Amino acid sequence: MKQFDREIVSGNIFNSLWKLTWPLVLLNLVNGLHGFIDQILVGHFVKVPNNAGNAAIGVSWQVFMVVVVFIASLSHGMNVLIARYSGRQDRGMVSLIFFQSLGGAIIFLVFIVAPIGYFLAPALLNFIGVERDVYELALPYLRLLFVFNWTLFLLILVSGAIQASGFPKIALALNVVSSLLNVLISFVLITGIGIFPSLGVMGAGIGTVMAPAVALLWAWILIVKGYTVFDWKTFYKVLPQSEVLKVILRVGVPTGIQGVVLNLGGVLLIKFLSTLPNSTAVLSAYTICYNQLFSFVTWTSFGLRSACGTVMGQNIGAGNPERGRRVVRVGAYLGSVWGASIGFFFIFFPGYLLNLFDVQSNELVFEYGRNLLQFLAFSAIFLSATLAMTGGIQGAGATQIPMIIAMITQLGILLGSCTLLYYLGSLTAYRVWGVILLSHIVRYFLTLGVFRSDRWMHTRVEVSMDIDLA
Repeated sequence: MKQFDREIVSGNIFNSLWKLTWPLVLLNLVNGLHGFIDQILVGHFVKVPNNAGNAAIGVSWQVFMVVVVFIASLSHGMNVLIARYSGRQDRGMVSLIFFQSLGGAIIFLVFIVAPIGYFLAPALLNFIGVERDVYELALPYLRLLFVFNWTLFLLILVSGAIQASGFPKIALALNVVSSLLNVLISFVLITGIGIFPSLGVMGAGIGTVMAPAVALLWAWILIVKGYTVFDWKTFYKVLPQSEVLKVILRVGVPTGIQGVVLNLGGVLLIKFLSTLPNSTAVLSAYTICYNQLFSFVTWTSFGLRSACGTVMGQNIGAGNPERGRRVVRVGAYLGSVWGASIGFFFIFFPGYLLNLFDVQSNELVFEYGRNLLQFLAFSAIFLSATLAMTGGIQGAGATQIPMIIAMITQLGILLGSCTLLYYLGSLTAYRVWGVILLSHIVRYFLTLGVFRSDRWMHTRVEVSMDIDLA
């Protein structure tokens, strides 16, 4: 069985961050790659006006994430505790926390999210108010996501637990397998090669839910064979422990609420965009630029956030929180440089990026997209640094602070500004793009103000119980 990695809590600061960061950044890029390729394939092979197929996938994912993102409560609370007890090299508690979280997630996803989501899908799409061509493509895709959501989110939970324990390369390998299978299945079913029918948007959905199941099976084999720090025998010996789940939820619920707020803001933003003239073209540009091209910023920044959270949690567990904060500060600088690099391509090469999705024949989609990328080039710098600092704060267990900041920026700045512009009759796509940038700037400065203090580093996160795991 693997031993805990002491280099995360000792030695060179940059090395402590980098050995976690590069696998997690690559992991998130790999996870985002299949969605990126799905959108490219749909743009080329699903021939509908105004790239409605791209809009359907983008809208479905935004709705889907709002309803099920609360599972992040369980996942993030688990990760914080696993990181802290990994810093103490307490294998028994790490194993207990992992399997308690896994059991709770299975019950929630399979027996609650799946049936409710399936029946609510039409109402959710009607609430957004998308045009009929987008609705008809989005409904079966969204229902498929809800019914088989467990494959996606259990892989996220297992991968998160493995990386929080200090072994991001294993999590990376699992997600590489899942993403490659996803791309293969989606390519075959979207295009209709050989004996396989061309399923278009649904082909992308089938690939999305089938591939993670294979990776989950492999993950379980690795756990049983001792390639992780988890003692699989704990799965059988420990009954559900309310004390463990209570702490996991106390730490994780604010992160879940933060995720709900951020994704709910995205859904309501789509609702505002749906009221504009040429709404399908606007939604297609938003989906392609923000959900796909900007994912090179968000997915890598999420990887950096996870790395900062893990290194902060493990250093606190090892009794050295100040060292953890120094590592996170380096992570924020690293994120800013990465964001600026991606922004350079957004500003100077928008045509090449947009034409990957075959939008050159649609002047409206192209123009909306080109303008949005100019705003996102600056958002990239602020968001990358913000997420690094957020990871450190959350890794310390202070999850309520980022939740409050998310509410201020997403509900107050983003949606508040859009609501005001809407009632003044001044809402346009270009003004929405500007408001998105403004919300990212405000979020950065609020997070920076919190990070410069030190109270968040001393958040108490403990499981007060004595369980015999021998």
